[in-house]
Amino acid sequence: MSYGNDGGNWRNDAWRNDGGVPPHAFDPLMQPDLFRGVLTRRVFAFLIDLVVLSAPVILAVLFIAVFGIVTLGLGWALFWLVSPASIVWAIVYYGASIGGQHSATIGMRVMDLELRTWYGARGYFVLGAIHAVLFWATVSFLSPLVLLIGLLNGRRRLLHDIILGTVIINSSVRTQISPAARAY
Repeated sequence: MSYGNDGGNWRNDAWRNDGGVPPHAFDPLMQPDLFRGVLTRRVFAFLIDLVVLSAPVILAVLFIAVFGIVTLGLGWALFWLVSPASIVWAIVYYGASIGGQHSATIGMRVMDLELRTWYGARGYFVLGAIHAVLFWATVSFLSPLVLLIGLLNGRRRLLHDIILGTVIINSSVRTQISPAARAY
C-alpha cells in the first residue's frame, strides 16, 4: 500500500515525524576531530584575512595620497571612495572565496578550515557574502558573546553560523572521513 508521493515515486514512509528535514551532516559526538581546535584556528584565520583585506586598501590609500600630491590636492577628493570600496572589496572577497572550490577564505585555507552548510554542501557566493556581513554585524554589537556561543555548542558554531545554518570544520579531517566513491 502506498501512502506518500515523492516526486512521482511512491513510498511507504509518508508518516514521518521529522518534517522531511535531513539530519546534520557533521556530528560532534561521532566525529569530534572535525571540530577540534576550530575556534582557535578561526581566530588566526580571521587575522590572516584581515591582512589580505587591508593590503589592497592600504595600497589604494597610498595611491590616492600620491595622486593628490601630483594633482595639487584635487586627487584627495577620492578619499571618500575608500570606505565604500573597502566594504565592497570585503564582500566580494568573502563571497568569491567561500563560493570557490575550497569553500574557504585564504586565512581559512592556511588554517585548514572550510565552511559547509549544516547538511554538508559547499558554500556559494551569496552565502559567503551574507556570512561576512552577518559576522561583522554580530561582532559589532555582541563582540564577546559571539565567541562565548562558540564555546557552548558542540559544533563550535558562532552566532552568524547558527543563523545561516553553516558550520566550520577541519578540512583535512573531513577528507579522511569521507567515504570513497564506489566504482561500478
